[in-house]
Amino acid sequence: MSQPQEKDPNATRLDDDSQTSTNSTLRHIDDEEKASPTDQTSSPAEPVQIPPNKVPYNPWADPSSFPDGGLRAWMTVAGCAACFFVSWGWINCIGLFQDYYHREQLSQYSESTIAWIPSLETFFMLFCGPIAGKIFDDHGPTNLLIFGTFMHVFGLMMASISKEYYQFLLSQGVCSAIGASCVFTAAVSSLPSWFFKKRGMAIGIAAAGSSLGGVIFPVIVSRMLRQTTFGWTMRTCAFLILALCLFGIATVRVRIAPVKRPFEFMAFVRPLTEVPMMLLTIAVFFFYFGMFPIFSFVTVVANGRGMSLELSQYLVSILNAGSVFGRTLPGILGDKIGRFNVMNIFCYLTVIFVLGLYIPADTNAGQLVFAPLFGFSSGAAIGLTPALIAQISPLREIGIRTGTIFAIGSVGALTGAPIGGALIARDNGGFLYLQLFAGLTCLVGCIILSATRINVGGWSIKKKV
Repeated sequence: MSQPQEKDPNATRLDDDSQTSTNSTLRHIDDEEKASPTDQTSSPAEPVQIPPNKVPYNPWADPSSFPDGGLRAWMTVAGCAACFFVSWGWINCIGLFQDYYHREQLSQYSESTIAWIPSLETFFMLFCGPIAGKIFDDHGPTNLLIFGTFMHVFGLMMASISKEYYQFLLSQGVCSAIGASCVFTAAVSSLPSWFFKKRGMAIGIAAAGSSLGGVIFPVIVSRMLRQTTFGWTMRTCAFLILALCLFGIATVRVRIAPVKRPFEFMAFVRPLTEVPMMLLTIAVFFFYFGMFPIFSFVTVVANGRGMSLELSQYLVSILNAGSVFGRTLPGILGDKIGRFNVMNIFCYLTVIFVLGLYIPADTNAGQLVFAPLFGFSSGAAIGLTPALIAQISPLREIGIRTGTIFAIGSVGALTGAPIGGALIARDNGGFLYLQLFAGLTCLVGCIILSATRINVGGWSIKKKV
């Protein structure tokens, strides 16, 4: 029979020392006390030990703390998709209204003057982002969604009874757009708290709601304008928006309890002192500066190049059908190979399509090929931007930072379409100046976006950034 082994006292001491080392997370000796003459005769101070359970833990910096799924998370995605549908989905119809107002309601005004209505709509949709983001960070999404729903629906109801230019400007261009901005900001700021590894995919799925809205709303509007009055067309859209907003109010939630903080203007400016945020903001500005004139005048250009009125009214829906895939696939791909990498690829594709395909596309076939390709490539500019912001931002500042970037981008969106209308007039009704302006400004945005990617992840093209 084997003899029982005696326990080695040295081993016990080593185990105790190992346990002590494991439990000690911080040892600090005050150098000033060590050098003080009054303590030279005293025994050395014991090291200060902080057990692991006392070390502050930040769950928002730990990828494993994110659910990345579950019923509440995916219901939030569904609610956000509905919010995107009624906000960006409605804004994506601006090309249809630009053409309709010029032909019917406001035919006495120039293209450039009418363009201020959809441009103001896009401007306030983006510009209100910082204020809406601050409200979101302080109070969460629900109150913001309720206020946004009221403003969006009320504005469209007022547009349905408008007769004068200034009435359309205030109702559709200002009131409805402010509401849409609140709805969008509440949705886009809620998603990052639920997803980390699947964040790009989740935001892409939600953003696809805007493309779906951009497909359905133009069909509803164009059909109803032929079969009923402008007033009932707008009211029908307003009721549909109300129903989807109520679904969003019921489902959109955040995982982080909102923390109310005093208003501080520098909270909006401070992120721009960070190089990645500054570069991304400038890139978004130039890309929106060149992209939105295409959305505004795609129907006008098609009509000017001989496309029938009935077919051209569906061009906006065709463009947005392409962006359904442009706002979902880049997000999924970005989670795998890097969101900044994918954003760069799709933005350069947009420039190629505008300069290489849109300019020579003087036939119906060319226009019909360009529209879905442009929608597909440019969809990433809206679908992936929130994911890029979240990637380089603290989670509790996503609302403010998203609002700041979109607010600065709104200046480009506001001025791009009127400049495009003026360029059409300068070109004696031609569209080459407009197309060159759109393509080259988007190219500037692409170059700055590439600089952002290099600043964040370095020069290696193989690195996931």
